[in-house]
Amino acid sequence: MTATADPDLIIRVAAKGDGVTADGRHIAFSAPLDRLNSEGGLIKGPHHVEPPCRHFQSCGGCSLQHLDNESYTQFLSDRVVYALEGQGLVAEKIHPPQISQPKSRIRASLRAAKLGDQLRLGFSGAGSHRIVDLQQCEIMAPELFNLLAPLRNFLKKAARRKHDMNIEMTLIDQGVDLLISNYEPEGLEQREALSAFAQANGLARLSVDGGYGPETQWEPEPATVTLNGTVVNFPHSSFLQPTREGQQALIAAMRKAIGDARLVADLFAGLGTFTLSLGAEQKVYAAEGARDAIGALKLAANHSTRQIFCEHRDLFRRPLSVDELNRFNAVILDPPRAGARDQILQLAQSDVQKICYISCNPASFARDAKQLCEAGYRLDQVWPVGQFLWSTHVELVSSFTR
Repeated sequence: MTATADPDLIIRVAAKGDGVTADGRHIAFSAPLDRLNSEGGLIKGPHHVEPPCRHFQSCGGCSLQHLDNESYTQFLSDRVVYALEGQGLVAEKIHPPQISQPKSRIRASLRAAKLGDQLRLGFSGAGSHRIVDLQQCEIMAPELFNLLAPLRNFLKKAARRKHDMNIEMTLIDQGVDLLISNYEPEGLEQREALSAFAQANGLARLSVDGGYGPETQWEPEPATVTLNGTVVNFPHSSFLQPTREGQQALIAAMRKAIGDARLVADLFAGLGTFTLSLGAEQKVYAAEGARDAIGALKLAANHSTRQIFCEHRDLFRRPLSVDELNRFNAVILDPPRAGARDQILQLAQSDVQKICYISCNPASFARDAKQLCEAGYRLDQVWPVGQFLWSTHVELVSSFTR
């Protein structure tokens, strides 16, 4: 896949998923070495494959199913490389991407709406608010997808016409945790129907949210997730990595970045995915702004032999200061997509020897990485991870040292 003077040849895939010709034109759903004919149609090349899902191009869940493994892997690497180059940075080493397998996604957010006598349940359409009624899905774990048909039948009786509902499904220790938002059962009969549906389909928990927060309707035993052998309570709508193999790839890279650092700060710690994956001899300070998440982690830590101190702290409003950071040998941070600009400003002035920055947005990561590198840190390694298979999203783990 080398550059050529042929202006009609697709030479790469851009950040938003369009193929790009040698003369800079963007062509949707094209692959490297595809070619435009004289009428502007697409002549498929060796890296263009048949998409496995019938909903491809209409569904917004996937946008790159037409790429073969080689070109999709290259796309994930390029997303990281180009983001860094945009900030004038080059990592000393970028590892090959770790890509999750089909049908491995353990969480999904869907929409449902009644149109006439039909109820549509699925992802939003590509570039639209139209709901694609899913009859096939190549990314969701079977435990999630198999729930769609009975859920569609149930919601058809409960939904109001043109009244969209949001569906969150997460695979946890006890099975599927299901939250239906923008819906409130009317009367005892509907509430009993919810419980019967949950029991019949073996749900771990069923909750509804009519606008005042999640209300549990069914939970035969406490909802939990197990993180590195530690059982943690699972609050409603808590964040989990989208695939188990992707989570393990992130953890493995984090451990390499941190090494045997004795005192570690885990910032934006969530439920403790990384906190609980550190060595038993490592002391950890975990900070998180979501009260339910840090409360669940604190309870789990209190019942373990690990040395973990948890603090509910909004790191956007109150980032750790330079003096606080200098107590630690290493810092892990896994901020939201916007990055961690204010916390990075403090880290850049600190004496912390090792920083492991985990990101779900190469652009905000590269911006923050530039701040660290200008302050004297070295970007040693980057591990790209493709958990959102066939999408333009890429996550990464990075290692910075003084």
